[in-house]
Amino acid sequence: MGHMWTLITHLRSVAGYASIIAIESTSKLDDEQWLAYWILYSFLTLLEMLFQPILNWIPIWYDVKLIIVAWLVLPQFRGATFIYETYVREKIIKNYGDDHGKAKKKNVHFMTPTKIKEEDEDY
Repeated sequence: MGHMWTLITHLRSVAGYASIIAIESTSKLDDEQWLAYWILYSFLTLLEMLFQPILNWIPIWYDVKLIIVAWLVLPQFRGATFIYETYVREKIIKNYGDDHGKAKKKNVHFMTPTKIKEEDEDY
């Protein structure tokens, strides 16, 4: 069990280093992959915290988690991008419309850079 936790910890460290490299690269594809990965990893960690009493009864949970995280993070599988494009993006387009990444609902507009620029020009 100790070796498994060490492996998961090192995999997370490698993912952090790869995220930094993706930020510094000029390609947008790796940025999307790593952003999707960290969002899904955070969601998995949150679910794990909520369901910890149940997961304690599943002896292979950490093996399953390792497989899930590896599938999400490894570039051969691009699991994080697959989940984003298949499920998350579909919901976003359905709820907010497809305006080339710009949300149409008012409650999301406050986060867009154009709104920030408009507020800065008022000063």
